Amino acid sequence: MDAKNWKLLRRAAACLPLAMVATQTNVWADSAATHGEREAGTWTFHHEHVLGTSLEIKVKATSLPEAQHAEAAVLTEYDRQGRILSAWRADSEFSRWEKTHFEAVPVSQELFDVLAGFDRWREATNGALDPSTEAAAKLWRQAAAEGRTPSAAELRETVEAMQQPHWQLDVSHRTAARITAVPLALASFAKSYVSEQAAEAALHAGASGVMLNAGGDVVVRGAMRQVVDVTDPRAAAENDLALDRVAVENRVVATSGSYRRGVVQAAMAVEGQSHILDPRTARPAGHVLSSTVIAKDAETAGALATAFSVMSPEESARLAERTPGVDYLIVTADGRELRSAGWNAYQVPGTTGGLRAAYVPAAFAVPHAAGAGLWNPAFELMLSLELPRIDDARYRRPYVAVWIEDADHYPVRTLALWTQNPRWLPELKQWYRDDQLRNLSEGTDISKTVSSATRPPGHYTLKWDGKDNDGKPVKAGKYTVVIEASREHGGYQIEHKELDFTGQPAQAALQGGQELGTITLDYRKQ
Repeated sequence: MDAKNWKLLRRAAACLPLAMVATQTNVWADSAATHGEREAGTWTFHHEHVLGTSLEIKVKATSLPEAQHAEAAVLTEYDRQGRILSAWRADSEFSRWEKTHFEAVPVSQELFDVLAGFDRWREATNGALDPSTEAAAKLWRQAAAEGRTPSAAELRETVEAMQQPHWQLDVSHRTAARITAVPLALASFAKSYVSEQAAEAALHAGASGVMLNAGGDVVVRGAMRQVVDVTDPRAAAENDLALDRVAVENRVVATSGSYRRGVVQAAMAVEGQSHILDPRTARPAGHVLSSTVIAKDAETAGALATAFSVMSPEESARLAERTPGVDYLIVTADGRELRSAGWNAYQVPGTTGGLRAAYVPAAFAVPHAAGAGLWNPAFELMLSLELPRIDDARYRRPYVAVWIEDADHYPVRTLALWTQNPRWLPELKQWYRDDQLRNLSEGTDISKTVSSATRPPGHYTLKWDGKDNDGKPVKAGKYTVVIEASREHGGYQIEHKELDFTGQPAQAALQGGQELGTITLDYRKQ
């Protein structure tokens, strides 16, 4: 559509109620949210601060009340297990037991199982998985607070302390005796173990299928098929393409890695900023960027995802071969992507083998012809935004749209559309109105191709490569970045910022508000 007709259509639409503008798509949205959802019998719920992370619950059931009953069973099980296994709760059974010494303490079946599991995996991984890694983390945190890195002597002493047995288990009496004072944490696979139990609770509550995504670890049980995107650890932006896409049934997918975060980055910077510590050396392990494991049970997936981020790829391959039902994708720091022989059985056809948008080699880049007036492909826009954490018992994740408008306010590119239920897309008033106008004029419904799940509070980065929604380079010139957020039981906010995209670096910042925190824009060379 040319600029003149777009202006006329937009001006006419401004005089009409939003419902009249979007009549056609509202039919689709209502269908997807009611009839289509109930026909499939699947409901999705989101919760924050579950075992210290975000939790997505997808339930297959015969009715919404039955799905909510299964949801309640999942949350009850997470709460129950948290009171047993949590290392950050002073009143948990694990925390109380950790304070005992040389005493055979009767423990719950859950705590006994996790301790026994650590014994098995500590042996199977030759010490690469060890709950006493917390001692190394404590050393690095202390050194960071003092503005230094640990000395060789401190590292050596810590390794010696970690390599001792830390407890003795008595199977016949179900007791556990703490025999060292070395700090412990059960984070390596306890979360996966708890998710497994929570999934079973949902099935016992009447669900026919369930998917739990706890901070990126996915448990799928019953009559449920789940497609899982594997994040590229080298990607810098939220909207970069996934490294791979797999579909699983009655499997667990767990990912661990040393990218995008660090335990004590100030002190560990010289070690590659990995948050994964090798208990055999007490040093950060930086040779693996990420490891994703598919396994039949949650304990195996969680344990090996962590261990494979510590072990050499060769060690990991040998251990996977000895462990039935395990497949993996490992990305190394030197750029290798190592897939097990059985990984391709899970791959969604057509999602691998092509060039990823964030890493197009220079030989494949479209040259910037002088005077052509097109976007300079040597440049990109990096947009960083914050979704603030709000202390509200009724908190609902906001719907967020981020898009680019040209000088005529035509939406040339949608960078992100974070939603949950299409029925509520009209709450993103400006984005929705423009998309429906485009749909009426061109027959293109962007929402079906760019939407993805809502995001929990946190910092996110998006990238614009200067292409429109059809993948064609736009003209160089002025464009407006628009960020819109709307939250159920919350507020509404929209921010605009115009920048000149003509090959000269530029930066801008917006202070945001309650629904959107600080927003920064960086137009820069790639």
